[in-house]
Amino acid sequence: MSDPPTPLLDIKDLRVQFTIHEQTVDAVKGVDMSIAHGETVGIVGESGSGKSVTALAALGLLPDTAETSGTVILDGHATLDLSQNALNAIRGVTASMIFQEPMTSLDPLYRVGRQVAEVLVYHQGMSWRSARDRAVELLDKVGIDNPARRLNAYPHELSGGQRQRVMIAMALANNPKLLIADEPTTALDATVQVRILALLKELQAEFGMAIAFITHDLGIVSHIADRVYVMKSGEVVEHGPVDRVLHEPRHDYTRMLIDAEPSGRKPPTEARPPLLQARDLHVHFPVTAGLFGRVTHTVDALDGVSLDVRPGQTLGIVGESGSGKTTLGRALLRLQACAGEILFDGHRLQAMDRAEIRPLRRHMQLLFQDPNGSLSPRLTVGEIITEGLLVHEPAINAEERQTRAIEALETVGLPADCRQRFPHEFSGGQRQRIAIARALILKPKLVVLDEPTSALDRTVQKQVVDMLRDLQSAFDLTYVFISHDLAVVRAMADEIIVMRHGRVVEQGSTEDIFERPRKAYTRDLIAAASRQALSPA
Repeated sequence: MSDPPTPLLDIKDLRVQFTIHEQTVDAVKGVDMSIAHGETVGIVGESGSGKSVTALAALGLLPDTAETSGTVILDGHATLDLSQNALNAIRGVTASMIFQEPMTSLDPLYRVGRQVAEVLVYHQGMSWRSARDRAVELLDKVGIDNPARRLNAYPHELSGGQRQRVMIAMALANNPKLLIADEPTTALDATVQVRILALLKELQAEFGMAIAFITHDLGIVSHIADRVYVMKSGEVVEHGPVDRVLHEPRHDYTRMLIDAEPSGRKPPTEARPPLLQARDLHVHFPVTAGLFGRVTHTVDALDGVSLDVRPGQTLGIVGESGSGKTTLGRALLRLQACAGEILFDGHRLQAMDRAEIRPLRRHMQLLFQDPNGSLSPRLTVGEIITEGLLVHEPAINAEERQTRAIEALETVGLPADCRQRFPHEFSGGQRQRIAIARALILKPKLVVLDEPTSALDRTVQKQVVDMLRDLQSAFDLTYVFISHDLAVVRAMADEIIVMRHGRVVEQGSTEDIFERPRKAYTRDLIAAASRQALSPA
């Protein structure tokens, strides 16, 4: 009887400890895990379960504050014992990683084309000209429109989904034996998720690449993985073939993950005059070229958008990455210059200057898509959350500010004692909850939420959706809810606007959009979301 094949990645008794403020945190507690050549393995669990730390430890990417023990064998290399130079030689070739937060992984000072090409120049010795041509091919493969022109864009000029696709292109550039994908589709809408997953499977079949797919989305795991590991609090609580684990779970935690889906429907709101109105909004971005920044053409980010939002109502805005959703949200708050008419709570925003509009800011809050980029790394959580109070309620004392901060943190499910910690000490999901607490502490009338649940696992998504609905009911809040996650939008919204290429394709009640969509594009979005859903056990 022949011996079983040697795994491409073999992890034995991996333990990771972090020392924070003279306290030891056990992030990974004796994990055993293996991935065979050409296999796809899902690693699932809530934020803070140790999924990403396990992957980072395997590639030697943990910070100096981490103490690691155990054994990690990657294609014959004991990575925990390798020098940095030896690790650099295998990163990107033997194994490559797609990171969860592309805005912090891409260099803001370099154009994306250079960043993709640099991987090819470093590992394959390509000329810059050849690497640039290959970069165009890679960006085209991952679904970026007009890739030759996008090469010259900086990361901040791309949408969140486009930035994630650049990261995927970089990770696949050298055809690695193992691709570690850490939430690679979190920032992508459902149609692009389907294309990216199909692309990964095609590349896997072509090159025999193994994939470790880290995600909180069990629906994706059910479609892409051969086996799955379920992690909780730094431990593997269940593992096995994906069909068995997802349809015959043996651990209560696995069953909880499967059942965690935003559900219910928002009660209808009473008919009242709109709190927010927009008429014929236009936003044009100039595209420049050459040494002197000559304008070659303009991009219509918004093209004649109109909408009404009543008090206590949630307006959902859906569409693919680059459709204009985020631009619309920023324009509504006068954070993006636009043409047209905006009326908020009786005030004509377009006729007001910055000084006149400032007192209204407390009533118009924005929750950003990327919590890591919107939370200052130099401020504690308590300082971040109470910053708005210093501006809009300067008369209250420090004790009252701390009381308000504690209430806001508890509202989003975080303990009061995290006020003295810094954002980098939290998981991605925890940072998003901090951002929500900061937006809600002033109890605004209107909150524009830009992908507020995109970085959260399903169990936390459900909690956040329930929390937002409860807050809306308690304080008569009005939401503009921007998301590519149709399940979350369906649970939150009264009305929905479907956008594409800066225009409104379709709008109507949530029931009409989901049950009786009129446009083919809307039907395609709903069908793509359905394909990503986890089939009931």
